[in-house]
Amino acid sequence: MGRSLTSATSPTSAGSAGSARTATSTTALLTALAPISWGTTYAVTTELLPPDRPLFVALVRALPAGLLLLALARVLPRGAWWWRSAVLGALNIGAFFPLLFLSAYRLPGGLAAVVGSVGPLFVVGLSAPLLGQRPSARSVLTGVVAAFGVSLVVLRAAGALDPVGVLAALASTASMSTGTVLTKKWGRPAGVGPLALTGWQLTAGGLLIAPLALLVEGPPPALDAGAVGGCLYLALANTAVAYWLWFRGIGRLTATQVTFLGPLSPLTAAVVGWAALGQTLTPLQLTGMALALGATMAGQLAPHTAAKQPAPRTAGGRGRRPSPTGPGRHSDPANGTGTDGTGTDGTGTDGTGTDGTGTDGTGTDGTGTDGTGAPHLTPAAGARPTP
Repeated sequence: MGRSLTSATSPTSAGSAGSARTATSTTALLTALAPISWGTTYAVTTELLPPDRPLFVALVRALPAGLLLLALARVLPRGAWWWRSAVLGALNIGAFFPLLFLSAYRLPGGLAAVVGSVGPLFVVGLSAPLLGQRPSARSVLTGVVAAFGVSLVVLRAAGALDPVGVLAALASTASMSTGTVLTKKWGRPAGVGPLALTGWQLTAGGLLIAPLALLVEGPPPALDAGAVGGCLYLALANTAVAYWLWFRGIGRLTATQVTFLGPLSPLTAAVVGWAALGQTLTPLQLTGMALALGATMAGQLAPHTAAKQPAPRTAGGRGRRPSPTGPGRHSDPANGTGTDGTGTDGTGTDGTGTDGTGTDGTGTDGTGTDGTGAPHLTPAAGARPTP
């Protein structure tokens, strides 16, 4: 009798698990729209905007989008979130964009994109000290396959490498990776949604870029009708909506799921270059696309559950397993519950609890093996990438 009670699966539990999987799949698809949108940045910038003004483009993307989201959310940071927003805005936007541009202008072909595609491996390494999550062999292998696939799509033969460009590419990847892990670690303040959090970061990053753009590139250039349309697209769809979807995804998905959506950005850039700019795609590039897409899909698989904990000892000295319905239950990957005890099962309407846990499976014993995010470098094949 006791064994049948512990081994049987109730219809309610099965239904909850199915609903959680559906919600996770929907969130992953919506989050994927962010790197896909970033993959159009190069074509829009080169075809519609003034040439050789990358910092102006970065400023136009970040600051107006951030101010718009602040106006919509009508929530300002409080307490520690003033400096946290500044740190996240600097890492994800303010430092990332300039370093990305520096690497794009000093490195040949798509090498900067290849360095950016190893962002998931950076995140895996950073998650150990910042999130206490040990990397898994599967995550590392998937990250290597994704980077190799992207390299086949964008990398071209070139001469000697510029050390400054290589360092800038590594620094930009490390900056975005650190920002992603800290976004996952800090979550959001109680009662604050991803719209406000995104607005805080974009505004802080844009304010950091503004003086740099003025110092390096001078006053803003004159814009024609096409350039105005391109700026509106980059600020609204490519940045405000895309970053909102991205940070929303970081809060709802596992670290692994988010990080392996990143390769969609350079792959989209290559497809747009082929469809709209008359560029060619070789069989080797198509092979690389297949590898990178396969790694992206593999990255959406749920992480393995944590190792089973030993049963607590009772006063009589014999080990006894905790009640499956008691407050000390272990993590359930189907509904994201953990020993943190967030809510009835650690989930809200969006799959998050008060500490950001939910369908992502986080908790003190149910964490994934890595925190995620990927820099969204978006060059077309053989061309200078832009963020």
